[in-house]
Amino acid sequence: MKKILLLSDTHSYIDDQILKFVKQADEVWHAGDIGNLKVTDAIKKIKPLRAVYGNIDDKDARAEFPLDNKFNVENVSVWMTHIGGYPNKYNLRIREELRKNPPKIFIAGHSHILKVQYDKKLNLLHLNPGAAGKHGFHKIRTMLRLQIVEGDIKNLEIIELAKRG
Repeated sequence: MKKILLLSDTHSYIDDQILKFVKQADEVWHAGDIGNLKVTDAIKKIKPLRAVYGNIDDKDARAEFPLDNKFNVENVSVWMTHIGGYPNKYNLRIREELRKNPPKIFIAGHSHILKVQYDKKLNLLHLNPGAAGKHGFHKIRTMLRLQIVEGDIKNLEIIELAKRG
């Protein structure tokens, strides 16, 4: 069993509230728009991190993290990217590959809109954790927490952090 914390769009912001949830996870996944690498450095000091870079990320983030991160955890295939779209509106860059070889979990950030949606056509779970940072139009900072147990996704939770203010 793996306890996963999924976040995105920190835009250089990390605080004790985020780090409290990092400490409770086995792994942290960051779906891009990291901002300053102090965010990922702080997470990596506590727990293993998987991440992708986003459209606001600079050359340092792009050198450390890929555009797409495909991996398996507990017999669950995962594809994480920053700008991925959502069911029936996937980004053109990935649409065909996603159709041909869908993962069990597809993760995208970018929109700052928390979304959990099952794609019946591709038989995958689409996750967008919203935005954990303070930059953007979102009113509430959000993350997702889930467990992966021998091929199954369990105990998916929405985490609402403080208002963006």
